[in-house]
Amino acid sequence: MDRRGAALNGSPRLRTRAPRLGTAASLSLAAVPAAFLAIFFVVPVASIVTMGLRPGGRWELGVVADVLGDPALRGVVWFTLWQAVVSTVLTLVVALPVAYALARFEFRGRRLLQAAIMVPFVLPTVVVATAFLALLGPGGPVSGPVGNLFGSAPMDLRASLAAIFIAHVFFNVSVVVRVVGGLLEQLDPHLEDAAASLGAGRVRSAIEVLWPLARSAVMSAAGIVFLFTFTSFGVVLLLGGPRYSTLEVEIHRQTALLLNLPVAAVLALIQLAIVATLLAFGARRQQGAAVQQPLTAPSGAARPPEAVSHRLFLAASLTVLAVLLGSPLAMLVSRSLRTPDGWSARWYDMLFDPDASVLGVAGIEAVRNSLLFAVIATAVAITVGGLASVVVARGRGAVSRAFDVVLLLPLGVSAVTVGFGFLISLDSPPLDFRDSRLLVPMAQALVAVPFVVRVILPVLLSIDQRLREAAAALGASPARVWREVDLPLVGRALGVAAGFAFAISLGEFGATIFLARADMPTVPVAIVRLLGRPGAASIGQAMALSTILMVLTTASLLAISRLRPRSVGS
Repeated sequence: MDRRGAALNGSPRLRTRAPRLGTAASLSLAAVPAAFLAIFFVVPVASIVTMGLRPGGRWELGVVADVLGDPALRGVVWFTLWQAVVSTVLTLVVALPVAYALARFEFRGRRLLQAAIMVPFVLPTVVVATAFLALLGPGGPVSGPVGNLFGSAPMDLRASLAAIFIAHVFFNVSVVVRVVGGLLEQLDPHLEDAAASLGAGRVRSAIEVLWPLARSAVMSAAGIVFLFTFTSFGVVLLLGGPRYSTLEVEIHRQTALLLNLPVAAVLALIQLAIVATLLAFGARRQQGAAVQQPLTAPSGAARPPEAVSHRLFLAASLTVLAVLLGSPLAMLVSRSLRTPDGWSARWYDMLFDPDASVLGVAGIEAVRNSLLFAVIATAVAITVGGLASVVVARGRGAVSRAFDVVLLLPLGVSAVTVGFGFLISLDSPPLDFRDSRLLVPMAQALVAVPFVVRVILPVLLSIDQRLREAAAALGASPARVWREVDLPLVGRALGVAAGFAFAISLGEFGATIFLARADMPTVPVAIVRLLGRPGAASIGQAMALSTILMVLTTASLLAISRLRPRSVGS
C-alpha cells in the first residue's frame, strides 16, 4: 500500500520514529527557554505564592483547608471548569468549518480575511466587552430580534451565560482557524480526491482522511481555547455580572477588593494544579495523535469553489464570520466616528494633541510604544518557543512531554499575577530590572511563547522522517538537513507563530498594566485609562485607539503572512 492509501485508512504506517536528540544536545537547546521561564515565570509566581502563604516569615497552611471547605469557592472552581468546556466545544463547532473553508477554497480577499480574523483575539477584553454590552443590552441591535423570537419585549442579554459564551467564541475562533487552518493549508488535497474516487462521501472523507491527519492540530487548538476560557477574566467580570465568577475573577476580587492574599494564593495554586494536570494529559494525547505526513506549499491546497455545494459551504462560513466577528467590530468603528455633533474624525484628531489627552502624552505615542515592544517580544518568543519546540519534538519521551507541559503553564496563570510578580521579585540583584524598559516585552513574550510552541510543534511532529533520512543518505550533514529539509517545511509555521506573537504582544493587557511606565503606555493600557475617564471625548478617543489597533493588527498579520516561503520541499 502506498503512502496515500495508508492515509486513507487512517493507518499509522506513515509514522516513523524521528531520531532523538542526545542528552548534551537536548540540554544545550533547552538552556535558553529553561532560563527564560525560570527568571520570568517561576520566580515571579513563586514570590506571589510565598507572599500569600508565608506572611511574616511563617508558613500558614490552614487557609488551604479553609478554601477547600468553602462551598462558595468550590462552586467557583466547578463553574470555571464547565463553562470552559462548553465554550471550547462551541468554539470548535463554529470555527472548524470556517478553518476548512479558508484553507481549501481560494477566493478574492482570502489573505486579508485570514489576517483580519486575528483582530478580535488581540483586542483588549475591556474594549470587546464594551462593544458586546452595546450589542446585547437594551436598545442594542440584538436584544430586539431575540425578544421577538421568544414573543417578548427586547431582552437584556447582559449578565448572562449567553453573553459569556458568545464573547468566548468571538475571542477564540481565530485560534482554531489559524492553528488548524495552518495545517490544513499544507495537507495534500489529492488525498481527499483519492477518497472521492474510491466512493467515499464528504462526511466519510472528513472522518477517515482529514481527521486522522489534522486531529493533532485540532487538539492543540482546543487546548489553547480551553486554557483561555478557563482563565477568562475580563469577559466574565464585565459580561457575567456578579452572578458568575471564574477562578481568575475570584483571585482578582480576593487580591484587589478584599486584600485577602492567602486565599488568593491558594486559589492561584488550585488553578495552576488543574491546568498542569490537564496540560500533561493533553500533551500525551497530542503527541500520540500526531501523524508524520507529506506537506505541500500552502498555496497548493486552496482551489476556487467550483461545485454548488462548495460555494454554499463557503458562503455559509463567511456569513457566520461576518455576523459573529463583524458586528462587534463595526460597533467599535461606529462609536469612534460618532460625536455629539454628528459623524466626524474629531476623536482621531485629538489623539495627536497632547493637550487634549488625559494620558499625559499624545495618544498616538501609545501606538509607537506598542509597536516597539511587540517587535522585541516577538523576537524573544520566536527564539524561546522555536528552541523549545525542537526539544519537545525530538527530545526523549517523558522528559520532552514534561517540558511541553511546563512551556504551557504561563497560560494557566493569571497575567495579572505574573505582572504583579515581576514588580515584587525582579527588583533586586542579580535580577534587578526595576528601571528596565524590557520588562514589558519580556512579560508579553512570556504570554506568547506557548502559542509559538503550539503552532510550530504540530508541523515539526508531522514532517516525514524519511525526508531527513534521504538527505542524510545523500551526504548532507545534520545542520544541512535542518536547513534544507526542516526549515523550509516549518517556515510557514514560523510565520504564523510570529504573527501570533506580534498580535498577542500588541493586545496584551493583564501584565502590561502593572509594568508600563506612566510616560510610555501601550495602546491597551491607554484605552483602559481613557475608558476610566468620564466624558464623551475620552470614550471617543478610546474607541478611536481601538479602531487603530484593529487596523494595525490586520496590516501586521497580512504583512507577516506574505513572508512565508514561496515553496517548500515535499
